[in-house]
Amino acid sequence: MFTHILAPLDGSKLAEAALPATRYLSDRFQARITLLHVIEKNAPRRIHGQLHLNDAIAATAYLNDISRRWFPESASVNHHVHTTEVDNVAESIAAHANELACDLIVMCSHGRGRALHLMLGSIAQKVIHLDVIPTLLIRPDSGGESPAFSCRTLLVPLDGDSDHEQALPAAFMLAKTCSAAVCMAMVIPRFTTISGTMAVTSRFLPGTTSRMLEISAQHAASYLRTQAESFQNQGIYTTIQVLRGDPAAVISDLAEKTQADIIVLATHGKSGMEAFWAGSVTHKVCSQCKTPILLIPVQKQ
Repeated sequence: MFTHILAPLDGSKLAEAALPATRYLSDRFQARITLLHVIEKNAPRRIHGQLHLNDAIAATAYLNDISRRWFPESASVNHHVHTTEVDNVAESIAAHANELACDLIVMCSHGRGRALHLMLGSIAQKVIHLDVIPTLLIRPDSGGESPAFSCRTLLVPLDGDSDHEQALPAAFMLAKTCSAAVCMAMVIPRFTTISGTMAVTSRFLPGTTSRMLEISAQHAASYLRTQAESFQNQGIYTTIQVLRGDPAAVISDLAEKTQADIIVLATHGKSGMEAFWAGSVTHKVCSQCKTPILLIPVQKQ
């Protein structure tokens, strides 16, 4: 159950793309909201082509205005301006999430082009890397405006790893609270779409790797049926799909085809070059997909 949502804002219209989801989830879960602005040290005068808030008075006025415009009837909206200038905005957001006992961060992932995004990451990606609490990433629409938000269909990609099954409780909670349908999917790579450390192995054992992939595809449907059963027994409409290809590309395509409102993924928090070299599927999906993504930090078991 989400009870306290943190929405970091930098003053830009792009960052406000997170507000429809914040309002929707707050209404559904009866959750409190804290709007946050962190004063960045040596901040640029403009960000995303717009003026950047860099003083406490302007930031407070801005958050007050957001409260009036977006949450006019809600008495559970607070705002906080961190007035001490910080070098690392992501760390400050994470610290505030802990200090304020928030259990969900909703923020915009602006994206800056795939190559640059993979190499440097955004503040949103850096927040995820800190493995604090679940984080919902929202992309602005093609015009840079706040997209409409709903929660009617969830896409839950799984890969058989018990760590990544930690996304299931959050998916169940969302589906139950929002009366959403769930599509559980498993993507088995083809030999030509293997990435990461497995790609190295495949070069030396091509025949064995191909057979392993075929066996994995055969077992995937049985695995997904087992995972879906607990959802179905609770009255949640749940379907399964087993697909082949590059996992990140297939997940992004499936989200579009199923008109998923949220992709729910567990993550180990890799970002930047670490994710690039590890072939992180989660990081690639975040970089490529326009669908909102709820990332659940994997807890060590």
